[in-house]
Amino acid sequence: MSEPLGLSVYLSTFEQQRATLKKLRGEAVPIFLSLHISEEFGEGYCQKAEMTCRWLTENGFRIIADVSPKAAACFGQDVSQLADHLGVWALRLDYGFSTEKICRLAKKLPLVLNASTVSDEVVCQVLRCDQHVMAMHNFYPRPETGLDRGYLVSRTKALQALGLRVLGFVPGDTAFRGPLHLGLPTLEEHRGLPPSVGYADLMIRCGMDGVFAADPGVSQAEIERISRYRREGVWELPARLLPECGALYGQVFTSRSDSPDRLIRFAESREYSCFGSGVAPLPPAPRKRGAVTMDNSSYGRYSGEIQLIRSDLPPDPRVNVIGHLAPGYELLADCILPGGKFALVGQG
Repeated sequence: MSEPLGLSVYLSTFEQQRATLKKLRGEAVPIFLSLHISEEFGEGYCQKAEMTCRWLTENGFRIIADVSPKAAACFGQDVSQLADHLGVWALRLDYGFSTEKICRLAKKLPLVLNASTVSDEVVCQVLRCDQHVMAMHNFYPRPETGLDRGYLVSRTKALQALGLRVLGFVPGDTAFRGPLHLGLPTLEEHRGLPPSVGYADLMIRCGMDGVFAADPGVSQAEIERISRYRREGVWELPARLLPECGALYGQVFTSRSDSPDRLIRFAESREYSCFGSGVAPLPPAPRKRGAVTMDNSSYGRYSGEIQLIRSDLPPDPRVNVIGHLAPGYELLADCILPGGKFALVGQG
């Protein structure tokens, strides 16, 4: 079973996030907690951090705290003392720490290195300390600055080859962190996409070991979509179908093992072909990426077979376009592997 979607908690938004977190108690959801956001420093900062960490640990959440020397100085403690004081499980170290300091910390508690910038040499030095060491890519608030897919995949594989688990971030979908409020993805192409889409892409196509939503707001529908995949191996694809095709909603389909990259062939659609009345042709329409199609009677014995289009195809008078995935979920279709399970669900 893959890892659950981790959530990011910020001191300034914790009270708004608490209701969502209460629903997830006992589900081993990891938490990323940033403790070095400069605009959150000020009166009551230490007390708020202590209260937030205490609530999270008492409710069974395991915290990865993003810290800096400046944040530790606010508490008048060394970072390892701060981790013990706040009850955090692991520290994510970015700027301000020498290699020697990182190695000393690695002998005391789990560490998370900056996957996007750490050198292989530093990784190897830290791993000699025989502690739990991971790597986590950055998230990128400014549009156009997120990582390219090629770099993300190659860097992730290189770190995994050294023995590290690698983590990344996807945007939220209900509340976005300021000051830009434009999502916080690791991979630039995930900006503006639903969390489940980015999660599937990072876990399945990019080979990551864990994924966190970086923004403070993730809808319950997206959390449940990921939970269903982890529980049943079924991806839900929100779609809008023609009214006469509504019976397809909610059914679990299988991607045929010989499906090409350009489309998914519904293995179960053989039940719709060859038997009963043929499918009447509709006016030909372009088969855009994300379109759901059904072969009509002009295709003879293939009438009734269903496909999900992953690359634009031209109109074909033998093929009816019967619906389309909801905007933003086209990339999720790319994550359905041969033999994978999926279901078309209404958009509500």
